[in-house]
Amino acid sequence: MHDPHNDRMSSSETRAAGGLALVFAFRMLGMFMVLPVLATYGMDLAGATPALIGLAIGAYGLTQAVLQIPFGMISDRIGRRPVIYLGLVIFALGSVLAAQADSIWGVIAGRILQGAGAISAAVMALLSDLTREQHRTKAMAMIGMSIGLSFAVAMVVGPLLTSAFGLSGLFLATAGLAVVGIALIAFVVPSAHSQLQHRESGVARQALGPTLRHPDLLRLDVSIFVLHAILMASFIALPLAFVERGGLPKEQHWWVYLTALLISFFAMIPFIIYGEKKRKMKRVLLGAVSVLLLVEVFFWQWADNLHGLVIGTVVFFTAFNLLEASLPSLVSKVSPAGGKGTAMGVYSTSQFLGAALGGIIGGWLFQHGGLSMVFLGCAGLCALWLITALSMNEPPYVTSLRMPLTPEALREAGLTERLMAVPGVTDAVVVAEEAAIYIKLDTKILDRATLERLVNPASAACEA
Repeated sequence: MHDPHNDRMSSSETRAAGGLALVFAFRMLGMFMVLPVLATYGMDLAGATPALIGLAIGAYGLTQAVLQIPFGMISDRIGRRPVIYLGLVIFALGSVLAAQADSIWGVIAGRILQGAGAISAAVMALLSDLTREQHRTKAMAMIGMSIGLSFAVAMVVGPLLTSAFGLSGLFLATAGLAVVGIALIAFVVPSAHSQLQHRESGVARQALGPTLRHPDLLRLDVSIFVLHAILMASFIALPLAFVERGGLPKEQHWWVYLTALLISFFAMIPFIIYGEKKRKMKRVLLGAVSVLLLVEVFFWQWADNLHGLVIGTVVFFTAFNLLEASLPSLVSKVSPAGGKGTAMGVYSTSQFLGAALGGIIGGWLFQHGGLSMVFLGCAGLCALWLITALSMNEPPYVTSLRMPLTPEALREAGLTERLMAVPGVTDAVVVAEEAAIYIKLDTKILDRATLERLVNPASAACEA
């Protein structure tokens, strides 16, 4: 018989998802708050050059990229909480180091240490341990929303905090947020009774090779790499353009970001709905990349007053937020059954590498060619991205599921073949060591309840 309680998240699942979403949000807030202010305030630091400002903006991405997957794998061995606590302590220490710095090199060292607290994979794995299968997508969506929200808040709060307390005050605030994160893990997030070995939320060594050879997943990795490279490079030039071309004091930049983010949030929603409902995500992706390219050309050639810069920023954030929201969903659709966790691990690594390189290249371009050269470089990156994305296939409109298998189902020799013959199932793989099957299905053709009866007919008959 159907149990209505299975449709709702339990109170411990809600606490787990809410608590971990806040841990993610506070940490990302600390990462992003520096973005709108370092180019304008950082030049007062001893030894600062535009190239070193760029390095300071992107530096956290270097250590994040290198340590992201290893930290996730270590959490499988020693437990999630020790890795998360360690990562948040490292992040807090990096923030304090940057706050104490009176030279650009001290800030760079602090940013590198901040990035070394790479806990994303461990947080996602803990979320999987604490939520049931049918609610995991919902819980992961809460984390996704918290990251988007923290980015928006950081763009507004960063300039306000820095104008009140300076760069050191901003970095001390990020250290404080890390301490709040530690308290959330200790007192709000419930303890996990067991640790799931779970291919949808962690990196599986066996899936790494096929993921790195998958053409469309590689195109999506290139997409997030370029998107974050453009973001970091643009934020070396944009705050300076507001001051130099727009005559807007750096203390007042917050209202531009607030306006741009509010408008862009509502402007992107119709495109996401169109892409998903009409199954035209490739068209939406190509459109958004084309708009980014045009905005960078506009910044390069025509945005020479405050009015033009504000309009350009609104359009930039609309395209950026649309891509930021839709790319993870494309990775989820394109990745093979049982490969989503690995695909997301490689995707996150690409994102952080893009942030690191974008900051470094943006700073170098600014030092050697000024604002125009940065915008031109970003436009060139967009053009290369557009060429790469044109050859991408329309993604399959499927949902990933993981179902536990009864001992009888696990022993069935032709289970995968039998399921692959069912209309709506596009991929299936049995992972014996997890006693589970990973399935990709089109929910317009086949629903979960029917699939459960097909996978474990014996247990379905008992429930009925």
